[in-house]
Amino acid sequence: MFGIGMPELIIILVIALVIIGPKKLPSLARGLGKGMAEFRKATNEIKENLDLNDISDEIKGMEEELADSVSGIIDTPGPDVETDNSVSTQRDKEDEKSTENGNDERR
Repeated sequence: MFGIGMPELIIILVIALVIIGPKKLPSLARGLGKGMAEFRKATNEIKENLDLNDISDEIKGMEEELADSVSGIIDTPGPDVETDNSVSTQRDKEDEKSTENGNDERR
C-alpha cells in the first residue's frame, strides 16, 4: 500500500493522535474510510463503462462486416437475373424456328 511499511504507518498514526486528539481521530478515520470506499466505487464504475464502450465498438464492427457481406450478396446477380445470355437464347430460338420452317440460314 503506497510503499508504506508497518513502522511508517505507526509513526503517522502517533502524529495524527497527537495533532488531532483521541476524541476526533475515530470520526476522522471513519470519514477517510467512507471517502476511500466512494473513490473505489467511482473508479469501478468508470472501468465498467470503458469495458462497455469496447464491447459496443466490437458490435459496431460486426454490424459493418455483416452489412458488407450482405451488400456483397445483393450486388452479385443470382440465377433469376437475366444477363447477356438472354441474347444468345433468343438467337437459339430463332435458329430452331428457321430450321423447323425449312430455312437453314444462320446469322
